Amino acid sequence: MKSDYIKVFGGNNTESNRVEQLLRENDISPIVKSESESARLAGFGTPLPHIAEIYVHEDEEAKALELISQLDWEE
Repeated sequence: MKSDYIKVFGGNNTESNRVEQLLRENDISPIVKSESESARLAGFGTPLPHIAEIYVHEDEEAKALELISQLDWEE
C-alpha cells in the first residue's frame, strides 16, 4: 500500500517541535509520529525515547524540505 505522506524529518522532541511549528506557520499540516508517546499510551517502554518523525503530504514535500534546510540549529 502506497502512502501519500513522506518523512521529512526525524530527531529528538525539541527539534521535532521546532520543525512542526515552522511547518504549521507556513501552512503545511505535518503528522508527527512519536514512538515514545505511542508506547507510553499503550503502557510500554521504548528503546529510543523522545524520538519523533515528521511526515507531510507528498504535495508539500519540496516546500517542507526547503523550510527545514533553512533552520539554524545553532540557536
